[in-house]
Order: sequence, then structure tokens, then C-alpha cells
Amino acid sequence: MAQGTLEVVLVSAKGLEDSDFFSGMDPYAILTCRTQEKKSSVASGHGSAPEWNETFLFSISGGVSELKIKIMDTDTFTQDDFVGEATVPLEPLFAEGSIPPTSYNVVKDQEFRGEIRVGLTFTEQRSSDRGFDAEEESFGGWKQSCVD
Repeated sequence: MAQGTLEVVLVSAKGLEDSDFFSGMDPYAILTCRTQEKKSSVASGHGSAPEWNETFLFSISGGVSELKIKIMDTDTFTQDDFVGEATVPLEPLFAEGSIPPTSYNVVKDQEFRGEIRVGLTFTEQRSSDRGFDAEEESFGGWKQSCVD
């Protein structure tokens, strides 16, 4: 069971469907890993080919199998528009440790709406050799009372 830190580098997107008729699209991404949610900056004026180059960290504990990336378009006077969503499987990452920036399909209503490019790194949390969590050591007591 994977446990550790997931680092996501949100690089860019291309071929996104422009939802704004009068002005250019101002997209941002919402990254969700189970219950954790992170939001990118708004790529103002980048239209359907935004570049972010932003890094996000997630704490991973067992049972996480995918990262969802929802792309939204900022609107000033109305609710932001949903552009599409990409699902990134994490099992290959847990096996490899890192995946260089790779393109994933952005889909809306089961139709292709562009690509998003992300790089992934997983740092596994190593448990202590003595059979208890490393966090317990930092509270003092046992470690400090040991005589070498």
C-alpha cells in the first residue's frame, strides 16, 4: 500500500475548447487527490494553450489510485465554465517512482476536449526499522532514555 508524498508538476495544456465567445479563455486547474484539493493560478490571456509550470504536493495514504484534474475557465460576471477533466492513474507512478511530463486527455461529456501535461514524482514514506512510527521518536521519552 503506497504511503508518502505525491508531487505534481502542472506544466501546460493545449487544444482546449475555448468557452468564451468574446474574450480569450482564462483557464485554471483544480487538482484533486481523494479529499485533498489544490487550485492553480489563472493563466490569463493564454487562451486554449495555457502554461502554468506549478508544483503541488499531496499526502498519499493507502487506497489512492488516481489524480483528477478539472480545468475551468474564469468568468467575471457569471459562474466559471467547466472545460473538461483528466484522470491520471497513479499505479504506474507507485511502481516507477516518477513519470516525466506526460500528456493526458481532457474529456467533457465523454468527448475529447484537449490535453493536459503533468509530471509526477512519488516519494515513499519509509517506516522505522524498530517497528514504530518515526513521529513517535520526536516526542521524546523512549529515545532520550536509552543508554547506548
